[in-house]
Amino acid sequence: MKKKLFATILLSTVALAQVAVVAGVSADSTDDKIAAQDNKINSINQQQQSAQAQVDQIQGQVSEIKKQQADLQAENDRLNDESEKLSAEIDELSKNIVARQESLANQARSAQTTGTATSYINAIVSSGSLTEAISRISAMNEIADANNKMLQEQKRDKEEIAKKQKENNDAINTVIANKQQLDDDAQALTTKEAELKVAQLNLAAEKSTAENEKNALVQQKAEAEKAAAAAAAAEAAYRAKQKEQQAAVKASANTTLQAQVQAAAQTPAASGAPAAPAAQATTQTVAAAPAATTSRPTYSSSASSYPVGECTWGAKVLAPWAGDYWGNGGQWAASAAAAGFRTGSQPQVGAIACWNDGGYGHVAVVTAVQSTTSIQVSESNYLGIRSIGNYRGWFNPVNAQGTVTYIYPN
Repeated sequence: MKKKLFATILLSTVALAQVAVVAGVSADSTDDKIAAQDNKINSINQQQQSAQAQVDQIQGQVSEIKKQQADLQAENDRLNDESEKLSAEIDELSKNIVARQESLANQARSAQTTGTATSYINAIVSSGSLTEAISRISAMNEIADANNKMLQEQKRDKEEIAKKQKENNDAINTVIANKQQLDDDAQALTTKEAELKVAQLNLAAEKSTAENEKNALVQQKAEAEKAAAAAAAAEAAYRAKQKEQQAAVKASANTTLQAQVQAAAQTPAASGAPAAPAAQATTQTVAAAPAATTSRPTYSSSASSYPVGECTWGAKVLAPWAGDYWGNGGQWAASAAAAGFRTGSQPQVGAIACWNDGGYGHVAVVTAVQSTTSIQVSESNYLGIRSIGNYRGWFNPVNAQGTVTYIYPN
């Protein structure tokens, strides 16, 4: 019995010793795994910090681009309001100038046909008394003062319209430049937002490692990287296209009115319109219009005062006699009239067609004429095509883009 008890105690001691050994081994192994997991977590935390820094950097770039877009749009809104105000003032000044020109011209014609100076002298000589003579002289002085005042007002308004035309042109040019910058920023913003998506998914992938979701997120990251690459390629293609279009626009400036007229002569007659020989189509003249009553200013032959590719730039290239600061296309007829150019409703080869639609309007140079409802023009910025060319063939200009008025070069 004692031997059995001793054996039992011995077996129990051995068993407890084995359990202690196994427990010690198990504890050591768990600590190693915890330490390994801690190292892995620390490594992930460092990667997360790096990824978060990348996200923060790209987010800052996106925010800056959006702020710049908002600032440019606000500036464009302000400049458009300013341009509308200046346009209204220019139109009013133009009407006043044209009205005074007609009044002064009528007085000049009256003086030539009736011999006003002689009539004044006869009126004084034929006075019945000294008092009557003094009264007549006083009345004549008042007429002369009124004429002088009208001439001074004419000079002041012409100086004012020239100043407002330049201010308006500067505002228009800035708006167009801002619109181009907004387009460029939009492309850059698309690329940056795609890059931000990649950085965010990269951060999410690092954070999800412990939840075994990394594979799915890595796939999303790969797709986002592909989208970012596509966005970058699209931006590169956009910029290449912009550069190509700019080169084509500048190259088109080497053309001349004569070349465009010759090209228009080869265009088949409009459907439903009687065919006209080339000579007739390019030399038809307009009905007689009143001759200019004042001398016109001399302008630069360069089209640099208008944004390259706009319809106003194309018209200035083909008609270098046009003014330097005549505003948007819809304002050209009023600006030309104020400068002393003839305007009318009859098309003429070499004349500038000006359409006023209540907005920006449009201008083109006439290259062929069959009738008032069948002409050809050369122009730029028609349907977004910014180089100079004949894009319509024969067409009816009446109400094509608003009310049409022609500006004649002589």
